[in-house]
Amino acid sequence: MFDPIHLRTFLAVERDRNFSAAARRLDLRQSTVSQHVAKLEQAVGRRLFLRDTHSVELTADGSVMVGFAREILDRHETAQRYFEESGVSGRLRFGASEDLVLHDLPLILAEFRRSHPRIDFELTVALSEDLHRKLDDGELDLMFGKRRPGERHGELIFRDRLVFLAAPDFVLEPTGPVPLVTYPPPSLTREIALDVLQREGLGARITCVADSLNGLRAAALAGLGVVLHARRLPPSGLEQVLTGGRRLPDAGELEFVLVSRRSVLSEPERELRAVILANVDRLGQFPRATAGDNRVSGLT
Repeated sequence: MFDPIHLRTFLAVERDRNFSAAARRLDLRQSTVSQHVAKLEQAVGRRLFLRDTHSVELTADGSVMVGFAREILDRHETAQRYFEESGVSGRLRFGASEDLVLHDLPLILAEFRRSHPRIDFELTVALSEDLHRKLDDGELDLMFGKRRPGERHGELIFRDRLVFLAAPDFVLEPTGPVPLVTYPPPSLTREIALDVLQREGLGARITCVADSLNGLRAAALAGLGVVLHARRLPPSGLEQVLTGGRRLPDAGELEFVLVSRRSVLSEPERELRAVILANVDRLGQFPRATAGDNRVSGLT
């Protein structure tokens, strides 16, 4: 019933209260602006402006039409964006490691959902080991988690070094087992921390077990011990430990990978993979894996 072009012209006149100014704003002839308003008034069946040689004022119906015009144009633009956006549809059950979702990954996922509104997207946040189990059980389609260097499952997205973190004022005793704040088993970082401390003859005393990264952070900030974590994705407020003249051992690297339960990715999975790869510089500020890195285990 109402042409969006006529509505935009009407709102321009309403804003400037001047047909000539509206014409300049819209890069139209003044006669064209007058025609648009006249056609809208004809469609409405009411006068929208009272105008003379000196002024342009809204009628009561014109004031009501302002609200309708804005709402109609908003809905028109929403519909236009919807049908101009990706036509990919389907269900995508995605799992992500918690250390990733506490940084830029949620922003990347929000952008993905806005550009792919037809994908029924479900997110699960858990330990990488739990995500692998859910993937094997058919509860997830695609996961973004961690693996040890040398393992072959998944597609390598980026690498990061593992470091021991603690509160800024934490003092590591020069002798005795290292107080460790950790996830419950199964946990990849827990296993690595216990292995490396035992290998170096330091030993470990677990002072807190928490099933969330916020829990680990709270315990570490309370001074209960150290946390083994990816260096470029640290929980806020924690720093690398080097105090009391005692250096903790190098725990090596960790790899962040995408793993699919299918041998060939579905269309929604391919779209999400492309978005993650395009934004890899926002994930831990680490350069993308080189062409020599493996692309295996269900990613094609």
